[in-house]
Amino acid sequence: MKPFAYTRTTERGAAIQTVGSNQAARFIAGGTNLLDLMKDNVEQPDRLVDISRLELVGIEERNGGVRLGALARNSDTANHPLVRQRYPLVSQAILAGASAQLRNMATNGGNLMQRTRCYYFYDTAMPCNKREPGTGCGALEGYNRIHAIFGANEQCIATHPSDMCVALVALDAIVQVEGPQGQRSIPISEFHRLPGDTPQVDTNLRRDELITAIDLPAASAVFAPRSYYLKLRDRTSYAFALVSVAAALDIQGGKIRQARVAMGGVAHKPWRAVEAEKILTGAPATAATFQKAAEVTMREARAYEHNRFKIEMGRRAIVQALTTVVDGGVA
Repeated sequence: MKPFAYTRTTERGAAIQTVGSNQAARFIAGGTNLLDLMKDNVEQPDRLVDISRLELVGIEERNGGVRLGALARNSDTANHPLVRQRYPLVSQAILAGASAQLRNMATNGGNLMQRTRCYYFYDTAMPCNKREPGTGCGALEGYNRIHAIFGANEQCIATHPSDMCVALVALDAIVQVEGPQGQRSIPISEFHRLPGDTPQVDTNLRRDELITAIDLPAASAVFAPRSYYLKLRDRTSYAFALVSVAAALDIQGGKIRQARVAMGGVAHKPWRAVEAEKILTGAPATAATFQKAAEVTMREARAYEHNRFKIEMGRRAIVQALTTVVDGGVA
């Protein structure tokens, strides 16, 4: 690990100024991903600015919805009464991720900033455009079992690792950030990026901006009675998703009034299944409808040599998640 300086601050402005004035400085809170990257020499900051003492840990009602402090721990968020009652999809997704010990350290803001777990990204002996732009993508011709089937290109086929972010995308969350130019709001659907020509850039957050909160809108609370997070993985704990589905339905009289479907483990960002939502909205909540939505969604998937199974897995996962939602949202 490269030697680095360490600064702890209790003021947002000081933290933002320190990182903004040093291109090689990084914010650190729980550090559950950043420290691993530093140990493997993937990330080499020369200064860490500890923001864990900032007053950003609250979880409270805001404008009819719920605001999640960026520094609230994942475990505290998942188990908070407001989240469990109004946005159980978020609780389910968080509890499906990592281990209890990591959830006790990891923060909500840090969860948004997770970097891919692609083998080639972590192995500094291998080419990786995300780690070193212009060197190529080792996964294209390598072992690409865990890689993307949506939104990828020849630059990068890595996937985003977060479970929580998949649920946030399904619920139209808003990310609140603060930087030298003031505060701004970023819809979660626009927060993460597809690789494009800059696979090394994961998000639309400026490097000198600090995540302060995540807002769950009041309108999304309508899905509380019927939502479910399904995660398919190689083992039942402490494993990243091969395919996951966050599904939520608003059903009245057997008809679907509103639908939300997002997928994880399949793209460079949490993948909103917009076409599936169109099929579901106004349709009867039946197996035939769910199957049609799944077929339409997976029609655009592009597989590589070792991850072709994800297309059928994704199709079945969508149907299973939606079926579980109709059965009460508890598997």
